[in-house]
Amino acid sequence: MEENHINRRNFLKAAGMGSLAAIATGTLPSESLSAINNAEPMKITKIESVRVKGEVFWWVLLHTNNGIVGIGETCHHPDGEIGILKNLSRFLIGKDPTDIDKIWQDLFDSHWAGGGGADLRVISAINIAQYDILGKALGVPVYRLLTGKAQEKLRIYNTSTYYRPVEGLTPDDNIVELTKFLLGKGIRAIKIYPYNEVARKKSNTYISPADLDNCLDWVRKIRDSVGDEMDIAIDFSGEWNLPCAQKIAHSLEPYNIMWIEEIIRQDNIQSYATIARETSIPVCVSERLATRYQYRELMETKACDIVMYDLCWCGGISEAKKISDMADTYYIPTAPHGFEGPLSWVAAIQTSMALTNFFILESCYPQYTVKYPHFFKNIPQPVDGFVVAPEGPGLGVEFQEEPFKNGEVTVETIAEI
Repeated sequence: MEENHINRRNFLKAAGMGSLAAIATGTLPSESLSAINNAEPMKITKIESVRVKGEVFWWVLLHTNNGIVGIGETCHHPDGEIGILKNLSRFLIGKDPTDIDKIWQDLFDSHWAGGGGADLRVISAINIAQYDILGKALGVPVYRLLTGKAQEKLRIYNTSTYYRPVEGLTPDDNIVELTKFLLGKGIRAIKIYPYNEVARKKSNTYISPADLDNCLDWVRKIRDSVGDEMDIAIDFSGEWNLPCAQKIAHSLEPYNIMWIEEIIRQDNIQSYATIARETSIPVCVSERLATRYQYRELMETKACDIVMYDLCWCGGISEAKKISDMADTYYIPTAPHGFEGPLSWVAAIQTSMALTNFFILESCYPQYTVKYPHFFKNIPQPVDGFVVAPEGPGLGVEFQEEPFKNGEVTVETIAEI
């Protein structure tokens, strides 16, 4: 086991510290690019995992014979997911990483459990890394590989939770101050979770009239303080049953809600179709689905008004684009999910720039201002409530050196030729 782990000093030495940026961006000297163009076909020569101490997100590195290294990301169960990466490595080693759909299909065909789960999360990370490689090889950002720029800039909303305060402000204690702070940054949409505590206390099966009224408190405070200046999305984390969901949706209708998200579990699309028919509030589903095959039923049954997916879970950039294009045939907008890790944010931005039916993008202020820049250079920063993709090749971001130097990350060789 020890020989599979790279000492961080050796990793940085091998990377050359000065070339650590090249690992992340593939920015190579002109003579290197010339050598690449005249070299043998590209192939994957080494696969590594990079775990981050204290975090649930982790990265896949795909090394190639011409020196380009692609980075992908997923979460939330590194132990199991890295084990799956080891099992899937036989489908990758020696293969051309730019054969993106072929590799995706080979990996998916080896996945006997159906859509979703840890297998698809690993496939997602691999797919993101492949796009990073292709963009670096061609010297263009990922969105250029996806039919180019469809959006000049992307509107964002802020996901606001008690465990990720914004400048010390949480929705539980400071919903009005938080709202005004975000508006001051030009962010005009917020996602909140006022129903989750009640759901957990009441076993998700009953919401009393008093609870129904009390849960509206955050919404009322926003509307009373800033009116309709702030769009409000409400995430329910899939914790209610159908009768409760119907009551909740009806009670929210007077408040001009942007969407209700995951109000029941995603397992029964027909039940979502019932909710969508009965409420005037747009229904958003679902970060918990994976691949175009699961989203097909969602759209065919008219079970949602906004399609949400997580690029690190749904099958990667390839699948996100296909899901979005399929949604577009139903005139349904898409709103990518993802605020856990830095590459989830960057990959969602790159993909969204190429979507004609893009609606709005999830973000988290303390993540992109503090956490993400700790690990990567060039992390996109919103301006006046909008964000744009980096213009560098591939994903367009570079590793910061410090986390590798101070032992925050652990690099493991999964397979090598």
